[in-house]
Amino acid sequence: MNLPDIVSRDEWRAARERLLAMEKDFTRARDALNAERRRLPMVRVDKTYEFAGAAGPASLLDLFDGRRQLITYHFMFDPSWDAGCPGCSRVTDNIGHLAHLHARDTSLVLVSRAPLAKLLAYQERMGWTVPWYSSHGSDFNHDFHVTLDESVAPVEYNFRDKAELLRLGFGVSGEAPGVSVFLRDGEDVFHTYSAYARGTDLLTGTSNYLDLTALGRQEFWEEPAGRADSPAGGWWRRHDEY
Repeated sequence: MNLPDIVSRDEWRAARERLLAMEKDFTRARDALNAERRRLPMVRVDKTYEFAGAAGPASLLDLFDGRRQLITYHFMFDPSWDAGCPGCSRVTDNIGHLAHLHARDTSLVLVSRAPLAKLLAYQERMGWTVPWYSSHGSDFNHDFHVTLDESVAPVEYNFRDKAELLRLGFGVSGEAPGVSVFLRDGEDVFHTYSAYARGTDLLTGTSNYLDLTALGRQEFWEEPAGRADSPAGGWWRRHDEY
């Protein structure tokens, strides 16, 4: 493992100030990007989707729970699986107290394709309280491109079609992570934003904390050859499996 160079305090201070200038540029660029995201146009959702939740059947409008905005995290959980995706589990571990979102008229829910009974059992195992809905039997996952099955819908992930995904070496079937955001105007629902793959990176506080450290996230993609001493070869585990 390559460790940082050892320097004097004055040399460190100079290097830190150079990095601070880059960080400030990044913050300004991020603010500008967020403003562009808010200016995205939106699409009316006319299709009816049915979900199953702990309180019973629900529509997409019901998932708002009376609030103006809805964030849905597409949690990878195939109906045949007995446990949820470890990566999606890490994202969910990082969800904070929902009162802060609710104070901004925004709801956050998980949506997965596995039957509700499996979701609730896994939710209890993980100790989560965030609302979780099953889209089992619905087109929701396919329409928002997080279940890839060309027998149901043309394959698309991260705004790339099947041919491009194959060229890039990505899989073209199965479950995939993502986040989709909706806005409610009365009884009308609009799709405002979706992101996939590394586009969901900012949702995980653990990774952002580790970005502050000298060893970083210790993930396989951070160095060309990976890190042999990374935990689990650089892959994350469920919090009760370490």
